[in-house]
Order: sequence, then C-alpha cells, then structure tokens
Amino acid sequence: MTQATWKDEPEEHDFPAANDYLLLLSAPADVDDLVQLLRDAPTGHWKAKDILRAAGLPLLPVDNPHVAADLRKIHDGKELSPVLLVRGDLVTGRALQVADGYHRVCASYHTDENTDVPCRLVSTTGEGVTSRRAP
Repeated sequence: MTQATWKDEPEEHDFPAANDYLLLLSAPADVDDLVQLLRDAPTGHWKAKDILRAAGLPLLPVDNPHVAADLRKIHDGKELSPVLLVRGDLVTGRALQVADGYHRVCASYHTDENTDVPCRLVSTTGEGVTSRRAP
C-alpha cells in the first residue's frame, strides 16, 4: 500500500478542532494557551502504533468513514496534515491526548504501523500549561 505523505504545517482548521476537543477536558484559559503552544510547537515524528498506544485509543477500522477518506487521500498521493498532541503523564496515568488527527493516525497505521507521523506535541501539568515546546 502507498505510504502517507504529510504537509509541513497543520491546516488552519485543525486548531479550532483541537480547541473544541480540549474544551471537553480543560478550562478555556488553559485550552487557549495549549492551542497557541500547538501553533508554535516544532514538528516531531512518532510512530502511528506508539501514538495509539500512548493515547489508549483503539485502531479504527478501514471502513470508518473518516479513516476511509484519509486512506483515499493517501492512495491519491494527497498530503495529510500533521497531528496535534498533548503529552500524557506516566506519574498520574494521564494518557496522551490526540487533540486533532486521530483518523489520520489510524489511516497511516493501516498503511504501515511503523509510519512516522508528523506531530506537534505540547506538555501540561494538572495545573496548567508548563512548556513552550515538547522535545
């Protein structure tokens, strides 16, 4: 199967989508800070299988409409947008949060579980945003 290709930068609409998701988990002021950090963060690369494991999320099937749409994009050679992540915490048991891009991670996994997925990753504490970037 064709490998996923990726854009250098997230699409603008990815940030409001991340905002909407994160508002279910945190206070609006913290979410505003997180989304700004995601905008400013450097892009790193993590394996699709590791993202799903760290987030505790199941692999969505190829017939999921959003996964299928991303698989068509991959097949057609269209670039996918990098994924937006908020780091988990081993000490507290907080899972990695896929703020935007869960379906893209699943689609890339279906092409190759070892796919390197471009991501923006930021960190928090239980009391708010703590880092400008996540190495």
